[in-house]
Amino acid sequence: MIAAIILAAGESRRMGSPKALVPYRGLTFLEHLLAAARHARIGLTRVVLGRDADQIRSKLRLAPDQILINENWEKGPLSSLHVALRSIKSEKDIEAIILFLVDHPLITIHLVGALVAAFDQTKKSIVLPTHKGHRGHPVMFHKTLFAELLAAPLDVGARAVVRAHANDVLEVPTEEEGVLLNLNDPESILRLSTSSFSRTS
Repeated sequence: MIAAIILAAGESRRMGSPKALVPYRGLTFLEHLLAAARHARIGLTRVVLGRDADQIRSKLRLAPDQILINENWEKGPLSSLHVALRSIKSEKDIEAIILFLVDHPLITIHLVGALVAAFDQTKKSIVLPTHKGHRGHPVMFHKTLFAELLAAPLDVGARAVVRAHANDVLEVPTEEEGVLLNLNDPESILRLSTSSFSRTS
């Protein structure tokens, strides 16, 4: 079983409102990622909320067992990942996590399927997408790396673990530009709406 972890605990200062609730093409950012995570191999989904947790919960239908609260959200995304990893440590059937960031919402279930298939075929410790040679999100981590993720420096984040295991990273090329698109302010969404971007469904 694979666990989907969606990090949505940040301040959203540049966006001006919770990024999880920003609408795009009929869904909020968070709803886009929840839809992408509905893969047969994903048996558990956790959404880590922080500063705007009450507002997000009041506007989206999230199952109580899906939600985790990071009381220390101001310490950055890795602190939210730590909350998620600690919450699933008793789940013995979890082989890996797939880590989504709420400001990279334009991820499709097709892409998730490609990452999961590559993980199942190769058993690499880290699997991530690339678009035109650039690494993007989401990223899969095998369970053998959970302890290292928990020990990684907060100011460096999960990149420290990726760097430490450079020889065990599998890159999965994709035509989906969404793996690179960091939508963290209104201007980035405006640029997207006026561009030729299209995502593979």
